[in-house]
Amino acid sequence: MGLLDGKVIAITGAGRGIGRALARECAAQGAKLVVNDFGGSLSGEGTDHGPAQSVVSEIEAAGGTAIANLASVSDPAGAAGIVSDAINSFGRIDAVVNNAGVSRDGMFHKMSFENWRAVIDVHLNGSFFLSRAAAPHFREQGSGAFVFMTSTSGLIGNVGQSNYSAAKMALVGLSNSLALDLQRYGIRSNCVAPFAWSRMTESIPAETPEAKERVERLKTMTADKVAPMVAFLCSDAASEVSGEVFCVRKNEIFLFNPMRPVRSIHRSEGWTTETVATEYLPAIRSNLRKLEVSGDVFAWDPI
Repeated sequence: MGLLDGKVIAITGAGRGIGRALARECAAQGAKLVVNDFGGSLSGEGTDHGPAQSVVSEIEAAGGTAIANLASVSDPAGAAGIVSDAINSFGRIDAVVNNAGVSRDGMFHKMSFENWRAVIDVHLNGSFFLSRAAAPHFREQGSGAFVFMTSTSGLIGNVGQSNYSAAKMALVGLSNSLALDLQRYGIRSNCVAPFAWSRMTESIPAETPEAKERVERLKTMTADKVAPMVAFLCSDAASEVSGEVFCVRKNEIFLFNPMRPVRSIHRSEGWTTETVATEYLPAIRSNLRKLEVSGDVFAWDPI
């Protein structure tokens, strides 16, 4: 008996890397899968039917049940088709894992409008399109789980990934809104930030010794380490968990704190531009954070 027996789960970007590991684990836990992947390149160009079907074949060979879906989540009709395939093939849908992504890195002052839109369209808009298509079904059945794959590039920061970081941080706000809006219907939503070597992390700029060291650490972290947490969040065992942000790093699981006030200063007569500079800033200076990238925070070797 698996934690996901009887569940139907749609996973986007499931033809390779982390998505493939998520699909295999969810299937091993008893879920029926819609394996979505349009088979594009890392930058989102081209199509290839092979990856999604290959994962379906792997799942079936292991005794599981899965179908392939080749839609692009950045197309609202394509995203809706993922849900339709689940309903038509298996009669229901119980969880959606928004994992699909593309990468078009570059320093902000060189970021093209095209590369900005391409990343936002897949990560953020695609997650909205699919989640919006699934929400009415979740509401009608009185249950459902959303999982959004975020990133420490957004939660903490990374150089040369303004489009990716912005999209991944936006998913945290989207997930939290879903958790609040839909809690009355028994629907949950959470985020997972994975550390794992994949096509996506291969694109991380590594020009400094520190960045190169971070990449070497990433290579020791495999996608299968992320899968159990995502499978758990899709299961009824996680019924009390919603609106959270988790991070998985090899054998470590972290719970991130939400954005909350750190320090408050009151001035009864109100503030002027000058007093903000001369009174407020000195009072909160010790609470200001330094700019960091993910590797500065997770500076120890993966355990």
